[in-house]
Amino acid sequence: MQKYSVILFQNVTSVLKAEKILKENSLTFKIIPVPKSISSDCGLCIRFKCEDLDKFKQLLCEIENIKIVDI
Repeated sequence: MQKYSVILFQNVTSVLKAEKILKENSLTFKIIPVPKSISSDCGLCIRFKCEDLDKFKQLLCEIENIKIVDI
């Protein structure tokens, strides 16, 4: 069974900026509604395979205009 992680964002603008960067780097992900068991200021999050965590962190955590709440 595949395990997934999610990235929570402060707003939809950050989700869209992250989407663009991830697509440019050919990473596999899916934009989904934030699960009800998780709270966030934004209603969308990005789901990805746990094994890709380091790649996602490297690309997104250092970008100032993308506001990540939690991974």
